Amino acid sequence: MNAGTHDDQHAHKARLLRRAKRAVVKIGSNVLAGTSGLRRERVRALAGEIAALAAAGRQIVVVSSGAVAAGAVRLAGSGRSRSRIEWRQAAAAVGQIGLMAAYERAFAAHDRHVAQVLLTHADLADRRRYLNARHTLRALLDLGIVPIVNENDTVAVEELAFGDNDNLSALTASLVEADLLVILSDVAGLHTRDPRLDPDAPLVRVARAQDESVARAAGPAKSGVGTGGMASKLAAARKAAAAGIPTLIADGTREGVLAAIFDPAAETGTLLLADGDRLAHRKHWIAYALKPAGDLHLDAGAERALAKGGRSLLPSGVRGVVGGFGVGDCVRCLGPDGREFARGLVNYGAVELEKVEIGTRRHSRRGDELVADHVHVVPVHLARGLADG
Repeated sequence: MNAGTHDDQHAHKARLLRRAKRAVVKIGSNVLAGTSGLRRERVRALAGEIAALAAAGRQIVVVSSGAVAAGAVRLAGSGRSRSRIEWRQAAAAVGQIGLMAAYERAFAAHDRHVAQVLLTHADLADRRRYLNARHTLRALLDLGIVPIVNENDTVAVEELAFGDNDNLSALTASLVEADLLVILSDVAGLHTRDPRLDPDAPLVRVARAQDESVARAAGPAKSGVGTGGMASKLAAARKAAAAGIPTLIADGTREGVLAAIFDPAAETGTLLLADGDRLAHRKHWIAYALKPAGDLHLDAGAERALAKGGRSLLPSGVRGVVGGFGVGDCVRCLGPDGREFARGLVNYGAVELEKVEIGTRRHSRRGDELVADHVHVVPVHLARGLADG
């Protein structure tokens, strides 16, 4: 990884923007809100830029943070109480009203309607609800409406949560089959080293999302107002890249930032390119929208077959079952060394699978039945960053 040259980003942007008809724009908490609450002037400025993009023929889906930060200033409590999930849920419930009202007023000034779309991880983990959300978002875009997507924090608990809106933005980009994911934060982009520790660290202009040196540069940092740092933005870029979608990370506090991003002649932020094998839509859903409900410990032969892709899992390859998963649930596939190498949907629940596994070792007639069909197995080498989400 290097800082890149001016020509690098210009050339890639020109190629990408020629076909970028639909984009997801994620706006971070530190862009929209501060310790005193919602920054309404910033909402108005970004709404104006998005409206201009829509008027030029692009379809834009907004993934917005800021509800918790906007509501926090209206609630009593400090210190430990603010770290409790129920306090954050209450803050989100209060702040979401003001956040959407601010968006509605800001877009109305440009004769644009907005729609609120609240999601939890459970919504996208259920295939039918996933497709319903996809159809709704596409209908809104076709009607010229700007969808404002946020996590439904008032009902989401840890096992239902996306973790941060960076993750949600990547899943939304795949959901609507976007051509570009834009992540607006309060930093200029990805640097070769942490700029807080090294102010002279150069900005990376172009890199591959799967580049391991990019992951090392991102580090574990988190922001003060939001829940995601640069590491979560890179994880989101990797998830988007698995669907063939590039990501551009830029400073959302800058005036005209979106105009610069969609100007092929302007250099701004960090462009993370998607390359390698693009996952089919359903396999991307399995890899990133689902949370594993258990583990299958497999032998070396099963690992070799699944890791190459295109092979199904037979009971003879199963050496252990962990978790209380049911039929159709997502599980992690672990090799003899205990490392995850794939994820897939199972044809048996955990109890039944244990019986099949034992029966197979005793020469049961069921030894040729499929534990997981090849079309529902995603090798990790095709979906880097599974552990990030």
